[in-house]
Amino acid sequence: MSLKVTFLGTGTSQGVPVIACNCRVCSSGNSKDNRLRTSALIETDGHNILIDSGPDFRYQILRAGITHLDAILFTHQHRDHIAGLDDIRSFNFKQKKAMPIYGNDLVIDQIKREFHYVFENKYPGVPQLEIHQIDNRPFLIGDLAITPIEVLHHKLPVLGFRIKNFTYITDANTISEKEIAKIRGSKTLVINALQRDNHISHFTLEEALKIIDIIQPENAFLIHISHKLGLHDEVSKELPPNVNLAYDGLTITI
Repeated sequence: MSLKVTFLGTGTSQGVPVIACNCRVCSSGNSKDNRLRTSALIETDGHNILIDSGPDFRYQILRAGITHLDAILFTHQHRDHIAGLDDIRSFNFKQKKAMPIYGNDLVIDQIKREFHYVFENKYPGVPQLEIHQIDNRPFLIGDLAITPIEVLHHKLPVLGFRIKNFTYITDANTISEKEIAKIRGSKTLVINALQRDNHISHFTLEEALKIIDIIQPENAFLIHISHKLGLHDEVSKELPPNVNLAYDGLTITI
């Protein structure tokens, strides 16, 4: 069966526009220059799987009209990727069960600290979570096989995910040869490209394009974009034919 991806957010930790910034990108009237924090919905084989629930989670879910979620995959524990987790309560109520969440030990430990009331308080209104601790070994959600891709966000291990011929990577600046081997053969690659200037923990545009050139997917989409990268329409003209800037609300089918 086909795989459908909806980009719920494509921006960096501050989003775009950035508060109190009047640069060309933050002042742009083009809706494609408005970026919520990075998150995506994967729909395939009857599964609705969310990647990351950042601080814009509630609005992203409402805007996209999502009424069912089977699981949440977490790439890492930074707040722009986990802060909206409390709002899964509505899915708990509607689906009458706990929400399965998947993350490495660092993610699970941070969720237990940041959302401590979920684990300490028996009040019925708190989120209900079914925790699955994962590492860089393949796992299943139902009958759907998922292969984690371990990358580095400076020194922090972050998980990307390969589902069928689709690979999604965010918040990375290093990918080892071993992990690149897991990505090879993907028809579609999503990868972060923060800005043009060097950054301690994110790929630049140039670095992201080099990774894409190594993997040679049919199509690639850039995410986790900051206002420093430039205007959507102008940057798009610079990209190779098989590479696109993702934008909020973009839907692709693989």
